[in-house]
Amino acid sequence: MPINKKINPFLKTNNDTGFGSNPNSVGGRFINKDGSFNLKREGVPFFRRIGVYQRMLSLPMWRFILVILAFYFVINIVFTGIYLFMGYDQLDGMIADTPWERIKEVFYFSTQTFTTLGYGRINPRGDGANIVSSLEALTGFLSFAIATGLIYGRFAKPKAYLQFSHMAVICPFKGKTALMFRFATYKDNHTLTNVEIKVNIALMVEENGHQEYRFYDLVLERTKVDSLPMNWTVVHAIDENSPLIGLNKEDIAAADVELYVLITGFDEVYSSPVLQRTSYTYKEMVFDAKFIPMYRESTDGQTTILEMHKINETKDVRSHGEDKL
Repeated sequence: MPINKKINPFLKTNNDTGFGSNPNSVGGRFINKDGSFNLKREGVPFFRRIGVYQRMLSLPMWRFILVILAFYFVINIVFTGIYLFMGYDQLDGMIADTPWERIKEVFYFSTQTFTTLGYGRINPRGDGANIVSSLEALTGFLSFAIATGLIYGRFAKPKAYLQFSHMAVICPFKGKTALMFRFATYKDNHTLTNVEIKVNIALMVEENGHQEYRFYDLVLERTKVDSLPMNWTVVHAIDENSPLIGLNKEDIAAADVELYVLITGFDEVYSSPVLQRTSYTYKEMVFDAKFIPMYRESTDGQTTILEMHKINETKDVRSHGEDKL
């Protein structure tokens, strides 16, 4: 259910988030943790809706490898079936005696033709087999050209390589209360420059019996850093300029609160701008907890160590009375 508490009417709303304000038209969170939009399209044919090249570039690496291997085996099984349909007499040099061994020989001949390897022991005889093997070789050339382009595109695609904390925390901060989360780059020799952050918040409110989502830009302690070699703890002070002022844990849950985080920066390696999104729902907000430091001095005192395994570690501040980072 939405909250019916009065939110500061002087706070400027943001209607440019891309989602409507009607809560009955929105299911679940707006943004997934990986930064993708929690949205599915209907009413458009599948092959018009899906961009194969874009999809292959954005697949996780293990799925990409699986698709390449699956295509390789399936296309060779198809050509193997064509050769078998034409008959064994269309291929010279076969030495297998059993039907299963012959099928395997034809399959291996297909893989050799597809990759243009061609060991030479088995060769096509007759116009039919030669035409099929020629088409298979052409298919192999085109397939490897496409696969090469995809592999290059994946390696050449700029990426932010940011790791976010699993949760956001709400805790005392400089005599007030603040909402915080943190992130850091996790690749060695990968430092972003001119890094900027923008955080929007969505709340479901009720006024005059009408429910709707409202979106606000959160005021942050810092919105830009020149470089990001270490972690960045993002801080939003909950004061009179915050839409969260006066809301407790139950109110935040009732309002179906979600933070929408957008990070942009410049990647010096690729000499290209990059961006990354994520979000935090009210279920991923922890009260009265505070992040612990995730960096330390090396043993020899010559280097700073960033402990990425501590990015999600917090401590309870209810009994400590701490109000500073």
